Amino acid sequence: MTSLLPKVLTYAAFPAVAIVVGSLIAAIREPGAGLRSGVQHFAAGTVFSVLAVELLPDLMHRRMPWPTLIGFSLGVALMLTLKWIGDRAEKAEGERSTRGLVTAMGVDVGLDGTLIGLSFAAGAKQGLLLTVGLVLELLFLGVSCATSLRSAGRARSVIIRTTAMLVVALLVGAAAGAILLSSVTPVYVDAMLAFGVAALLYLVTEELLVEAHEEIETPVQTAMFFLGFILLFIIDMLI
Repeated sequence: MTSLLPKVLTYAAFPAVAIVVGSLIAAIREPGAGLRSGVQHFAAGTVFSVLAVELLPDLMHRRMPWPTLIGFSLGVALMLTLKWIGDRAEKAEGERSTRGLVTAMGVDVGLDGTLIGLSFAAGAKQGLLLTVGLVLELLFLGVSCATSLRSAGRARSVIIRTTAMLVVALLVGAAAGAILLSSVTPVYVDAMLAFGVAALLYLVTEELLVEAHEEIETPVQTAMFFLGFILLFIIDMLI
């Protein structure tokens, strides 16, 4: 654990900085809908590339179907539960309240950090590639968080404090993932990796792409998904 934890936290520092940068961008000038859609498509493509090229083949090579099934099922169940809780909180609190939104973002960021830690179950290269994909996703999340708080009339100090909390959640999640990875047997590692695959699939299909399709999109924005996929694919081939 002592050797893995510093490496994981170093990798997690990059998406943590991306959250801060995204928040600063929104504080200066909110990106347009077209730019947001393009970034979301690109981020979805990069994350999907890591899944298709690295994480899923690694699970296949491990050949542990039952731990994989259990871990994957638990990942799906958790993501659907979080969606249900978030939807209920949003309906209960009304449009102007941001507490439910910030809580959901905090859980999402903490889970992303945990996935960075767990991705090292497949190797350092996989951890690096997943971190690259999550940098873009968390950059957009920082933009979304600051924009939502500004729209609700929150003070700048609240935005800064919330951004700091998201960064802490990411780093704590990454540390937790590294500790779990260093403390369990290979069977549990396989289950945790399958759990991470389910969470990332949900991130791509039910968050990034759904939000990217909320606005009318152009062929260029759609092409960003495939650009993100092939770029990370080529990077993987060159590493």
